[in-house]
Amino acid sequence: MIDTWQQALPHGITLSCRASGHKGRPVLMFLHGFPEAAFVWDDLLEHFARPENGGYRCIAPNLRGYEHSSAPDDVRAYRAKFLVQDVLALIDAECGAGPLAALVAHDWGGAVAWSLANQHPTRLRQLVIVNSPHPGPFLHALKHDPAQQAASAYMNFLVQPDAAAQLSHNNFSKLLGFLRGHSEGDVAAQGDTDSALWLTDALAERYRTVWRQSLQGGLNYYRASPLRPATAQDDSLLQIELPDETLHIPMPTLVLWAQDDLALLPCLTQGLAQHIPDLRLVTIEGATHWVVHEQPARVIAEISAFLQPQ
Repeated sequence: MIDTWQQALPHGITLSCRASGHKGRPVLMFLHGFPEAAFVWDDLLEHFARPENGGYRCIAPNLRGYEHSSAPDDVRAYRAKFLVQDVLALIDAECGAGPLAALVAHDWGGAVAWSLANQHPTRLRQLVIVNSPHPGPFLHALKHDPAQQAASAYMNFLVQPDAAAQLSHNNFSKLLGFLRGHSEGDVAAQGDTDSALWLTDALAERYRTVWRQSLQGGLNYYRASPLRPATAQDDSLLQIELPDETLHIPMPTLVLWAQDDLALLPCLTQGLAQHIPDLRLVTIEGATHWVVHEQPARVIAEISAFLQPQ
């Protein structure tokens, strides 16, 4: 059973949350990406809350800008330090002074999780990342790998002032094309049409409902981030350098990487070990960026095998 509520945080942001499991149990927290919402984790929330699967308290917030969570208008409000602040406050609300049993994150949720794990390592015992690039390999690839530069070109479309209007046109046909594995050319396609059988009409309508509530908030993550391919008009990426101390991840970390992700290529898993001493990297064949939808049983199995007893 999934519970939903609005969690008011001390710094004035409210996050709409989904949860399963009893309060007081070790907490697993799940962070979604773009253009998703917290509901994508429902199967995992219910699975890991069952006593035979650990009996965890499982929580998935809608990140700021999504669904019924606070959605500031100022793009600067979507910088990483503020997104991390939100998740830290939610951890405090659920765990008090104790740490999460694990933080599980995908896509943009993973970007938040990498930062939080580096800056606040005592707040989580374990980290699970699903197709979300660590900033070290990602910056290197954006600077030096032509294939990843091309794969990430869609990011420069998503920061355009009219991106929300274009994506909303014709009942969100572009965004649904993104999920289904075909595109009108502006957003990266993901796999072939057979791989998108998971996207039923009912699920597509559930996504549309989320996008109608707040699409610009999710796009503001791209607008606030400096990590996107350089262009003739904006080559500021080439000036970015990330100190080694901002890239270190000290806790046990599982990275699940679907190999057919066309936006985030397998090259982004290269060099992870230099930043993550306790790394387990699992590649998943025949899956795209939407692996949580496509192969939920595999994702659950890999996380189950990784989680340490509490």
